[in-house]
Amino acid sequence: MTTTQKPPIWFWIVAAIGLIWNGMGVNAYLQQAYNTESFRNMYTEEQLNIVANTPAWVTAAFAIAVFAGFFAFVFILLRKKLGYTLMILSLLAVIVQMSYLLINDYVSSLVMTIMIIVFAIVFVILARLFVQKGWIR
Repeated sequence: MTTTQKPPIWFWIVAAIGLIWNGMGVNAYLQQAYNTESFRNMYTEEQLNIVANTPAWVTAAFAIAVFAGFFAFVFILLRKKLGYTLMILSLLAVIVQMSYLLINDYVSSLVMTIMIIVFAIVFVILARLFVQKGWIR
C-alpha cells in the first residue's frame, strides 16, 4: 500500500497557478480555433494569414499542449499521478509547436515564446517533484 504525504501550501499555489496558466492557453486555442472577433482584433492581417496557413499538425500540437497541461493540473489538484504524465505530454507538444514557430520565424513575441517553453519545463520538474515527495500518487 502506498501512502501519500500531505503537501505544503505552496503545492496548492503552484497547482492553481498552473491551472490558470493552462486555462489561459485553452482560451487562446479556442479563440484561434473558432476565429473569434477578439482573436482577429489582436493580430495584424499578416499574422492572421500565418495562423490560417499553419499546418494542422502544429495546430494539433497547440491543442495537445494546452489541454494536456490544463488536465495535468486538474489531476495534480486531485493528487493523481496521471497529472505528471499529462505534463510530460504537454511539454512535448509545446516543444513541437514552438519549434515550428521559431524555425519559421513566426513568433510575434520571442519573450512570450521562451516563457511558454520555460513554464512547460518548470511544470514538468515540479510535477516530478510532487511524485517523488509522495504528494501525488
